[in-house]
Amino acid sequence: MEDTLGGPLIWAAVAVILAPDPDAVLLIRRAERAGDPWSGHMALPGGRQDPAEPDLVTTAIRETQEEVGLVLSPALLAGSLDDVVPRTPVLPPIAVRPFVFVLDRPLDPAPNPEVAAAQWVPLDRLLDPLNFDTVEYEIRGEHRRFPAFRLDESVVWGLTERILSDLFRHLH
Repeated sequence: MEDTLGGPLIWAAVAVILAPDPDAVLLIRRAERAGDPWSGHMALPGGRQDPAEPDLVTTAIRETQEEVGLVLSPALLAGSLDDVVPRTPVLPPIAVRPFVFVLDRPLDPAPNPEVAAAQWVPLDRLLDPLNFDTVEYEIRGEHRRFPAFRLDESVVWGLTERILSDLFRHLH
């Protein structure tokens, strides 16, 4: 796959980790870091594929263990969602493959320094229409609106919103 400018895409993977009682998904807040276009954003555990990794599932598993200390196994893999790419030219030419993992119970995350916070968010909260809205951001001097989930002080938008919305389409 190539980006819109014809160059090769950088591949990454994220883990959409689900657990019951109540049904919830693990979300992280990325730490503030200079040069990171997703600095401070709500996200899913994940990152770029290491060239030595045989596949993107391995990437999702490794990144999850590094970022939040959860050890996933391929046996917990329920499937994958549609690949997503950024819709704005200011971001790197990256493609993200989301993998859905299902745990039998929520585990306590242990965030590393790349992660400012990690929390289990009940799916009912994300599915509540009162928590779905749009946000406006200025990108290259242009005001743009994006669909978003609002969670108290947090906003889940961009790639993460698109991945979660795809998940909800598959669940319903």
